[in-house]
Amino acid sequence: MAADWTDAQNDAIVADYFAMLADDIVGKPYSKAEHNRLLQVAIDRPRGSIEYKHQNISAVLKGLGEDWIPGYKPAFNFQASLVDAVVRWLGQHSEWLAPVVRAGPYHALPAFSEASALWIGPPPTHRNLPPPVELEQMNSIARKYDVAERDARNRALGRAGEERVLAHEHANLRAAGRTDLASKIRWTSHVEGDGAGYDIESFEPDGNRRLIEVKTTNGWERTPFHITRNELDIAEACREVWRLVRLWNFAREPRAFELRPPLDAHVSLMATSFQATLR
Repeated sequence: MAADWTDAQNDAIVADYFAMLADDIVGKPYSKAEHNRLLQVAIDRPRGSIEYKHQNISAVLKGLGEDWIPGYKPAFNFQASLVDAVVRWLGQHSEWLAPVVRAGPYHALPAFSEASALWIGPPPTHRNLPPPVELEQMNSIARKYDVAERDARNRALGRAGEERVLAHEHANLRAAGRTDLASKIRWTSHVEGDGAGYDIESFEPDGNRRLIEVKTTNGWERTPFHITRNELDIAEACREVWRLVRLWNFAREPRAFELRPPLDAHVSLMATSFQATLR
């Protein structure tokens, strides 16, 4: 049986993976075979072991709600020490999480009249749950490192997601011949701040209002997200028109699904903080 990977070996392969991922994001050619060959010498591990560990790193990044190399399909049932190594690397390279550095999804959007509609599919359900090992490892990483809180704090990511949904709403209404309604779309969170309980006020082609709260992640469709008490209250008070648009895979190819109230029919809500008032 092969010995467990050491921290030094994990750190080396994680650094190598991110070097390839950086090239992949900007479209710069690189050789996986050459990276593998150099790692074999550096960490004394065989080719197959290194190849599989790269797939494990993809799985860890998926759990962290981060981008990964498409050519390394996520492989699960990895050791916790690998997660620690990935988190160590990210901790030492805080610029990686800054979208202005990585470019990728945060390019300036085209004018609303030119923007295309998003791909919006059905939300995840119990019927399309991933295998238990995969789901448990993804949920464990998300809980331990509070991926939802990290996404919530990433204001640049949130703003970019809202801009993309704005473009989608404009494109949909223009395609339906409702340029009159498209001109009335309002970016509420940008104009009024975050207190309205939704980010965008838009319309259905028939003129009915759409109050849209946008939640964005670079991760997979089941990445958890934060929702405020105020957003829940507005969702309940405006059931007929309030919508939550969940944007995922934002760094590569933004996709989305919509949730309608009541939200507890779609998600499990868990209190993560409480307001304390002295008695």
